[in-house]
Amino acid sequence: MSYVAASRVARCERCAGPLSITARADARYCSAACRQAAYRERCRVERERVTTEQAARVPAELTSRARWVRYSSRKVPLRTDGRFASVDDPSSWSDFAAAAGASAGEGIGFVLTAGDGIVVVDLDHAVEDGRVLPWAQRIVEALPTTYMERGRSGGGLHLWFRGAVPHGRRIRAGELAVEIYSDRRYMIVGERVPGTPLELAELPDAAGLIASIL
Repeated sequence: MSYVAASRVARCERCAGPLSITARADARYCSAACRQAAYRERCRVERERVTTEQAARVPAELTSRARWVRYSSRKVPLRTDGRFASVDDPSSWSDFAAAAGASAGEGIGFVLTAGDGIVVVDLDHAVEDGRVLPWAQRIVEALPTTYMERGRSGGGLHLWFRGAVPHGRRIRAGELAVEIYSDRRYMIVGERVPGTPLELAELPDAAGLIASIL
């Protein structure tokens, strides 16, 4: 061993303390505690990165409200710790950062409550082979331009507005069905449709307007 190599003291990447002389050549931490602390820090940084990226794709009108939950593979709402959440229990909801940064379940969802004045138009089976079907396109074009996202399956569309609809509505026209919600429901938040605004347009009579289109 050369004098230079012997005199150089390897340092822990976490606490900057010296590594043991018996440590492996590729060792980075002086102890299991420092290794675990470094791992937790990397996880924290990654959660913050994911939260920041998600927040950039969701309107502030939604991220500013503590209406967020996680959801399971069976689309059941969850608290950030993995326990069941309820659309009737605000204590089971979280702010956006906590929900986006949690690892429970499959992703995030927003709870609609009557007092918020937010309404979602849910077009199920509206996208096929990556293209919006004609009946859904007619609705999208007839409604005000607003924040829109693809559903979890990739085949549906969610259009978000400021407005309200009593008790939720399901409007049918033959085999087509459109669901409209503004209370006691949580919506899985998917990927924003490129080009749509990060704002919610006004839609005071969602049910009446959509019924006239169908």
